[in-house]
Amino acid sequence: REFESEIRFYSGHDPLDVWDRYIKWTEQTFPQGGKESNLSAVLERAVKALNEQRRYYQDPRYLNLWLKFGDCCNEPLDLYSYLHSQEIGTTLALLYITWAEVLEARGNFKKADQIFQEGLQRKAEPLDKLQSHHRQFQMRVSRQTMLELEESSDETDTGLLGAAEPQRSSLADLKGRGKKKVRAPISRVGEALKATNQNRSFQTFTSQQLSNNPGFAVFDENSASGLEIPVLTPQPWAAPPVPRAKENELSAGPWNSGRVRSLKRPRSSANSGVEVPCPLPSFTPYVE
Repeated sequence: REFESEIRFYSGHDPLDVWDRYIKWTEQTFPQGGKESNLSAVLERAVKALNEQRRYYQDPRYLNLWLKFGDCCNEPLDLYSYLHSQEIGTTLALLYITWAEVLEARGNFKKADQIFQEGLQRKAEPLDKLQSHHRQFQMRVSRQTMLELEESSDETDTGLLGAAEPQRSSLADLKGRGKKKVRAPISRVGEALKATNQNRSFQTFTSQQLSNNPGFAVFDENSASGLEIPVLTPQPWAAPPVPRAKENELSAGPWNSGRVRSLKRPRSSANSGVEVPCPLPSFTPYVE
């Protein structure tokens, strides 16, 4: 309220000072921003209220208000173009540095370098700060270009290695080949493939030498006329196996659905002194 009343009844020669202090107080009071700070609305009011004051166009305080307002906008690049067209902050290095950083973040390195070059041609102040940021920008672009070249060369080398040396697929489904005689497939790559070819040529040479000997045949896993794998036929049991002896094993039988009858002792009359004898049970208990 104090700042609002000071802005309303201000009669001094530097109204920008009041807005600048008002913005700084808002940022310090509400460092997290949000709706409570109402910072974007205050910034919009400040730049509009001072828009007719051309003496502030090259003032760093006024440019700082515009750049903070640009952070609240959806498209800050449009705001920077507007500032450039209105000659607001065009002699200050902060405009070109902020503009180029946004373009660099979006990957438009060529346009960012053009913004830096324009600021250097205008000799925006402070010039040493602008030159320092431009050198750092060039180093980042050069580093990014080198990384992209290394990644592309690595991908090319990987492609060439993959074409020259095929990789064996692991955990793949094995599909048998052949209709009558199913054989498991053999997958070899690299040195194993070369060794297999050498063994195959040696086996061919050996089979030619021993073709006249009918006593045995050389086994070739890759030839179509290989030896048949013997098939195991099930043999019947001579007698069923004896089961294990189980503890507390009961023979099968019907469940007893009868109820246990309880023996009730007849009540004796309290008045009569004659004791009624208890009935004898209908079964004989077993005594060891």
